[in-house]
Amino acid sequence: MIQLHIGFDDTDSPRMGCTTYVAALLVERLLGLGVSFTDYPNLIRLNPNVPWKTRGNGALCLRVRCPEERVEEVMEAVVDTIEENADLGYAGTDPGAVFLPHHVPPEVQAFARRTIQGMVEMREALRLLKAFECEAVGFKGGRGVIGGLAAIGELLDWDHTFEALAYRTPGNRGTPRRVSAPSVLEMEKETAPLTFNSVDPETGRVLITPRGPDPVLLGVRGETAEAVRRALTVVRPLEEVERWVVFRTNQGTDAHLRPVESIGGVRPFQPVVVKGVVDEGPRVIPGGHVIFPIRDETGRVDCAAYEPTGTLRKIAGGLIVGDLVEACGGVRPPSSGRPTTVNLEKLRILKLARKVTLRNPPCPKCGRRTESMGRGQGFRCGKCGLRSPRLRKVALEAPREVREGLYVTAPRSQRHLTKPLCRYGREKSRSSGKMIREWHFP
Repeated sequence: MIQLHIGFDDTDSPRMGCTTYVAALLVERLLGLGVSFTDYPNLIRLNPNVPWKTRGNGALCLRVRCPEERVEEVMEAVVDTIEENADLGYAGTDPGAVFLPHHVPPEVQAFARRTIQGMVEMREALRLLKAFECEAVGFKGGRGVIGGLAAIGELLDWDHTFEALAYRTPGNRGTPRRVSAPSVLEMEKETAPLTFNSVDPETGRVLITPRGPDPVLLGVRGETAEAVRRALTVVRPLEEVERWVVFRTNQGTDAHLRPVESIGGVRPFQPVVVKGVVDEGPRVIPGGHVIFPIRDETGRVDCAAYEPTGTLRKIAGGLIVGDLVEACGGVRPPSSGRPTTVNLEKLRILKLARKVTLRNPPCPKCGRRTESMGRGQGFRCGKCGLRSPRLRKVALEAPREVREGLYVTAPRSQRHLTKPLCRYGREKSRSSGKMIREWHFP
């Protein structure tokens, strides 16, 4: 028996398919070939800001122990399953599969980090494939080889979560998903906080059912495999479930966010954490989106809190010039009339500036608030008639509506990788290494 890491990516398109579904099919097919899984299928979300992603930019890795005489058969099964289920007729779909035996080299692990936090090129992947004698198969442009190698390299040794994904039968795909909403509320009540982001607290909207044409019926995210498996027994689908699988994943971990030393280091398509001082008061643009710039000694960049971000948008609207903040999110490149912008996923207010207002001085004789006699002419009292050219406006510190602390976009608009507030303090430092008995069907 040998250890074999199987990575693949880019099988879907905006009109159909899902790479996790290919993984679910392969679970059944490979078990039939006598392999044993050494880990749950790994769902690795890569940099969510790359312009060519389909939806969640997820790549998959299957880690198995395989009889040596069946390695070729296993590889053929993977390639055949990808070919049968990928939307190869779509121009932007370029699947790829990578096969790495034995251990995962540190260089491949480093490649995975770069792919999750930044941009990589095909030549980097090809160089590593050659260096470590990996087998690889690419369809069309073969860009999926990049994600496949990155999925192999992300071992999820540190913080990770789980997701149980259930899939629809072919006849139901493309129709509205049918899942009992009351059962989702019941599931959340029974399993939270070991499950998370199942229902949006601000709107009550159910979040476990996607809206696209993919074959996923529902997906429940959680801290443990036991929790998401339990959730599947509580949620009541109102249509037939073809299959389901528990995945281990980097979702909800902030694995994509990379601190940069200064605003001058912000680059398009990068997920960043950058510190700066609010340079102008926030403004609201059509659609209800809030925009404000931050600056440091190296430059200035806009930050955007879009309307669906909920509370985060309200907090952003309460900032004033001089507030010290840390902006977290993906960088949108400049376009006509729009500068480089950090699309906020999180905002940490580090230090609030004093909010000072100027008011007319009180009358020194009777105490009533005076009124101006004109610019530079002083003030007069309407009650006792006192006039004084020497009185000046009084500076008063106004209370702030926002507080220092961390604010996260509403669950309904969180990206797959965004760590929700409920996960802070629940981060994992290692993998348990044990798998539950019932982690897939069939």
